[in-house]
Amino acid sequence: MSVYVIGDLQGCLEPLDRLLSTLPLRKQDELWFVGDVVNRGPHSLESLRLIKSWGDRATVVLGNHDLHLLCVAEGATHLRPGDTLNTILEAPDREELLRWIRCRPLLHRNQGVTLIHAGLLPQWTVEQAASLAREVEGVLQGAQYGDFLKVMYGNTPTGWHDALAGVERWRTIINGMTRLRICSCEGVMEFGYKGPLKGIPAGFLPWFAVPQRRSAGQRLLCGHWSALGLHCSVDVQGLDTGCLWGGPLTAIRLEDGVIFQVAGMPVQRLH
Repeated sequence: MSVYVIGDLQGCLEPLDRLLSTLPLRKQDELWFVGDVVNRGPHSLESLRLIKSWGDRATVVLGNHDLHLLCVAEGATHLRPGDTLNTILEAPDREELLRWIRCRPLLHRNQGVTLIHAGLLPQWTVEQAASLAREVEGVLQGAQYGDFLKVMYGNTPTGWHDALAGVERWRTIINGMTRLRICSCEGVMEFGYKGPLKGIPAGFLPWFAVPQRRSAGQRLLCGHWSALGLHCSVDVQGLDTGCLWGGPLTAIRLEDGVIFQVAGMPVQRLH
């Protein structure tokens, strides 16, 4: 069995179709998605239905855009300019699709690999992060999930403390796993910067470059940071290559690290 991990899709069905036709897929092979499977691209509904149709052969971790869909559906926030979520919100199978998204994990571990949308705070071991992810997944999949979605948004607390509890604890976990790009050596998150490595503000580092990061040495695959492009280091592989913004859509085969890419969305078709 082979596992192919695919970067941020964001509702770009055409590149996904072309990528799937390029991959040497067999019946037992699996597809893993690093999150943000919907929003901003032209075919969020169709992309979501296709991935869901793969059943157990498709693994999706939650990204910030996937959580945004849930928040809009619950009335916790409003659609933003450029959102392409209406087709899902107005679909006859809306509730089934939303329930499926809500039951996706924040973090997935298998075959010695950890799949996450954005990153891990430097204080977290992979084992601790997996436990924290399960904690939030329990909230999102529980009967009172709508109450949490209404207070999920926010940039504080800016870092992790083991004493955090309740909403502040869950928000920090979500921010670290679905929004993190850069932080200080102490793990203070900075959410405003979305640019390339060379422009990172003083006092901050890519989350994966923080000295003595406790998840170092564990193979991590992530997305979220399109300006970073394809990033392959010893233990961290970033697969968001900006398919939505005219870059390629990227997949990596876990067993041997082979990269597969197809052209992404033409710039003139972006929303």
